[in-house]
Amino acid sequence: MRQSLYLAIGLILYIVLNTNLFAEQIQLDPQLKRYIKSSGITGNLSTIGSDTLAGLMAFWAERFKNYYPSVNVQIQIPGSSAAPPALIENTANLGPMSRKMKGGEISAFKKKYGYDPLPIRVAIDAMAVYVNKDNPIREMTLDQVDAIFSATRKCGYPNNIAYWGEVGLTNKWVTRGIQLFGKSSASGTYGYFKEKALCGGDFKDTINEQPGSGSVVQGISASLNGIGYSGIGYNSIGVHPVALAVHIGAPYIAATSENAITNQYPLARFLYIYVNKPPHQNLPPLEEEFLKMILSKTGQQLVIKGGYTPLNSIIVNQELTKLNTE
Repeated sequence: MRQSLYLAIGLILYIVLNTNLFAEQIQLDPQLKRYIKSSGITGNLSTIGSDTLAGLMAFWAERFKNYYPSVNVQIQIPGSSAAPPALIENTANLGPMSRKMKGGEISAFKKKYGYDPLPIRVAIDAMAVYVNKDNPIREMTLDQVDAIFSATRKCGYPNNIAYWGEVGLTNKWVTRGIQLFGKSSASGTYGYFKEKALCGGDFKDTINEQPGSGSVVQGISASLNGIGYSGIGYNSIGVHPVALAVHIGAPYIAATSENAITNQYPLARFLYIYVNKPPHQNLPPLEEEFLKMILSKTGQQLVIKGGYTPLNSIIVNQELTKLNTE
């Protein structure tokens, strides 16, 4: 567990030291309310799940401990697929996920407890397709992305793409082979990219699978021919994201917070924390206060610090209502 916490802290340092975060200035919704400290909050809080959310969980945990010094927060980040079994077996209080739970995961939880797990939206992410900073390409269509990463090309592109010249680059780039970077199948980011960018198809077996989001970006930074996918919060000086169009002739949309929150960017997604909350019952105070802090002005400011897009007050109020009534 200590090793997982150190890894989360290391990811934060990677973001802070190597990331542009957002070039744009993100503004919080002025209707978000500040967090008000409660009394009697103590104990241990365990979180197991998404690597994408690792930096945010560590930011939130650090701020929460400022409010409640006696609270101990343990963070493990094996990937989103680890969250459902951790909640089912009660080895974690919180299950951060960069995707929605699958039907089988929900069924397994419901089989044990008799009700569904509760998803709480905590931030918005634009999943970026990154290339090396020295790569001149700036735009791609989603079917081209599929033809680069997928062996099945279910999005409809007519040919496999293995060289940079096949996506329009010229001169020395024509014969440069494309080097692929991605995440393991335990990652929610892997599952989301497979569904949305590959139209549910299969990845090529030549992808260099990396243990985390930061590792994907570092690999692309070190490879002139590299391309990979990761959250926009991991944008760094060694890479740049390409703008994406849903098809030829459609506008190319940049991976920015503004385009994510308006749902214009085709690979925008919510990030979640799942909890075990019986219907019409309150969460334990420790879990409830942690989530309330995340959904406050304070917690959403940390979303920006982590390089992601904060929720607006409408979504926050919807999530707070879940905590109070479901």
